[in-house]
This record gives sequence, C-alpha cells and structure tokens, in this order.
Amino acid sequence: MARKIKMTTPLVEMDGDEMTRVIWKLIKDMLLEPYIELKTEYYDLGLPKRDETEDKITVDAANAIKKYGVGVKCATITPNAERVKEYNLKQMWKSPNATIRAILDGTVFRAPIIVNCIKPSVRTWRKPITIARHAYGDVYKAVEHAVEEPAKVELVITSKDGESEQRLTVHEFDGPGIIMGMHNLDKSIESFARACFNYALDQKQDLWFATKDTISKKYDHRFKDIFQEIFENEYKDKFREKGISYFYTLIDDAVARVIRSEGGFIWACKNYDGDVMSDMIATAFGSLAMMTSVLVSPEGYYEYEAAHGTVQRHYYRYLKGEETSTNSVATIFAWTGALRKRGEIDRIKDLIEFADKLEASTLRTIEEGVMTKDLALLAEVENKKVVNTEQFLEEIRKRLEEVM
Repeated sequence: MARKIKMTTPLVEMDGDEMTRVIWKLIKDMLLEPYIELKTEYYDLGLPKRDETEDKITVDAANAIKKYGVGVKCATITPNAERVKEYNLKQMWKSPNATIRAILDGTVFRAPIIVNCIKPSVRTWRKPITIARHAYGDVYKAVEHAVEEPAKVELVITSKDGESEQRLTVHEFDGPGIIMGMHNLDKSIESFARACFNYALDQKQDLWFATKDTISKKYDHRFKDIFQEIFENEYKDKFREKGISYFYTLIDDAVARVIRSEGGFIWACKNYDGDVMSDMIATAFGSLAMMTSVLVSPEGYYEYEAAHGTVQRHYYRYLKGEETSTNSVATIFAWTGALRKRGEIDRIKDLIEFADKLEASTLRTIEEGVMTKDLALLAEVENKKVVNTEQFLEEIRKRLEEVM
C-alpha cells in the first residue's frame, strides 16, 4: 500500500449517538485510517458524556472549531422526556447542533448528494439545490401565549432606562385565541448574509434570497435591506469577478422558480422557511440520508455533519444482534467535506484528492447497483444488490482501492 497521507492540523472530531456512532467507527476503521494518518481533536458528544459533563463538552467542541477552523460531527440525540427517562439524564439537554450554531454564529447549508440512478421527483432538476438556513430567532425563539378570555393584547417596547415606552395593539380578542411574539437581531442577519455571500463565492454558484417583505413590511423587509446593503457594499464586485449573481424575490415566487429551474444554485431562507424547504428539497431529490450539511461561520469556520438523525430503530436492532442495512452516505460525505476543507486550508493536495476519490467510490458503488435497503426503493438500476451496513462500506473500500 502507498504511504499514508499526512495531516498538519487536526480536525475537530465530534462523536455521536446510536447507529450513527457505530457507523462513525466503521468509516474511520475501513475508509479513512488505512489511507490517512488521521489527526483529530476528539470530543465525545454522545448523550451519556454530555450528561456527565453537564453539556460543557459541547461548548468545548464548538470552541475547538474556532481554534482549528474545521470540524466533523456525528449525528446526536436531542433528548425529549422519553430520552431523559431512557438515559436517566440530569435534565433535558439542548440540541448540540443549536449550541454549536449559536457559538459559531453559523449558517447551515444543506445540499443533496446526486446519484445518476436516483431521479429527482421534479423532472427539470439536473443539479443540486443548496438550502442556506438562517439558524437564529423567528418562531424558534418565540414567546407564545394562549388567550382564554376577551382581552386586549399589546406589544410593549420599553427603553433600557425605562424612560420611554411604545405600545402597539396586536389584537383585541372577543374570545379565546393565541398570540406569538418573535424577534431577530441585525447582527445575526448580517452574519447570515455574509455567510451566504461567502459560501456562494466559495462554491461559484448563484445566490437566491427570498422573504415576504410585501406583507411583513418591517420584519421581513429588514432581512431584504440588510442583504442588499451588504451585497452592494462588500460583494457586488466579487460576484461579478466570479461570474455569479445575487437574486432577491418573494418566497412564493422563489418556490415557483425553484420548481421550474434546473437547480445548481444556493437558496437562502429565513429560519422557518429553511427548516421546511430543506426537507422538501431532500425528499424531492431522494432521501435525507443523501444530504450534506455544513455549518459556516462569518469568520470562515466550517463544521460538517450528516443531515439526518441517529437512526434509533436500526440501533435497537443492532443491539439485539440483528442485521441492519443503514445508509452511511451522508456520514461519509461529512468526513470527505471536512477532509477536503482541511486540505484546502492547509494546502494538502493529497487530502483533497482523497476526499474526491472516496466520494466518487461511494457514488460508483450505488450506481453499479450495490446499496442499502432504503436506496433500493429509490434507485432505477438493474440487478440491484441489497447489502447490510458493513458490507456497503466494504464494497466502497473495494472501489476506493482501485483508484488509490
């Protein structure tokens, strides 16, 4: 075997939970460590360790990404009441992804992994569509209240010194109803905009942005204005030099245009829109298990992960000693994305080429008819061979060996 590829700077490696944790180790053992002198700073973000450290380990991992610039994360459990009981947790810990996003002030970019034998539901789509989701505020940090009787609801803005106050009537209720108050920050919107513009330049792709500013004349219009101002002042010339464009439209018009398009662009969305549209794009292209996800900060820190969860159902079968056929493609692409970015930053050509070869070998495995059970339901290829979790990785390794 040829010499192993050397790394100069560590990746921040964040281990996870359940079936994806099992796959994580298999990928390292079978597809990475035989070819790379893997250099990582390891953080165990499995639920037991988060509980033991009172979630400090998640904060430490996020700060390590700030130090080293690139991280790769396994899927993790965000506990609900059922999980608190199952794992005997001290409390219902927050989502690790949300904690890391907040510390890095990052924007999430999700894009489908295209395989020739899996056709998108939308027949015009030829190229991936990347969703850029603002990951702060709006309905996710909203204050809600159920109004049970006739009442006047007001929005009250009091200055910090308490000397001035504004009161806006939300609604005068004649009977039961519901209310919600939500917010965002100029600083966060500015970070979102810069992350989107920088990622578009990095990917050499057009950037679309959409809100509903005709209805939300202050809230959504603020997003539109901030994006436009930053583009005009900081990015217009850079976009022209790269031959790409920035395009703004209303969210409903954007949906119509996306469906009629051939793809090949980045679609920036507010928090809720991005949450919905990323799942729509993933499903229409094939599967959440075939979706890349990268968190990008305005300072240029990168964190790669799979877009899906911990595959709990398969894990319980695995614990019983039963065979599983779990799709590992998105987790493989999390590693290749991080390794490629590490190679780009550190100027290690071999590392970049390895990432390219591993991705190509993974896609070739599927296109030659060897796949996990979930892909067999989607793929249009003759003589499909459905394999188990470990066999799929072994088939990828065979094809990787041919090009190394």
